[in-house]
Amino acid sequence: MKIEEAIKSIHTLAISTKTVVNMMYTSRIMEEAIVAVLKQYGLSTPQYNVLRILRGQHGNAANLSTLQERMIDKNSNTTRLVDKLIDKGWVKRNVCERNRRKIEIFITDDGLKILKQLDPIVEQNNEHILKNLSKNELEELNKLLDKLRTFKSE
Repeated sequence: MKIEEAIKSIHTLAISTKTVVNMMYTSRIMEEAIVAVLKQYGLSTPQYNVLRILRGQHGNAANLSTLQERMIDKNSNTTRLVDKLIDKGWVKRNVCERNRRKIEIFITDDGLKILKQLDPIVEQNNEHILKNLSKNELEELNKLLDKLRTFKSE
């Protein structure tokens, strides 16, 4: 379905507007599909993102600013996200022994277990979302998206 049909537009959109609207609309649909999977495990997408970032630390601590700079959604309240993950037992927070003002955040074994359980489910969901694109199309799309993001640095 063309974006004009999806949003029921009766006007001809400028190509730049059409492209931005199409990407935003598609992004929301993709996010809804991801949210539906994570919701079954009591996770939001930002919480899942925090868990994946912490797993990527390979046992090393992260602090709130490290998490914030690596988050996909930069507007997330990282402190609140970490608190919710602590309540679930998937993350722990320690005071740094060398610098008592520094808070260290680690993923727990239970956090690693939930990610291990989710990995194949999320990957299957991602493949389902992208099933209409070939490998070459996915590579080209990623190349174009990487290129598109450079507008921020100009």
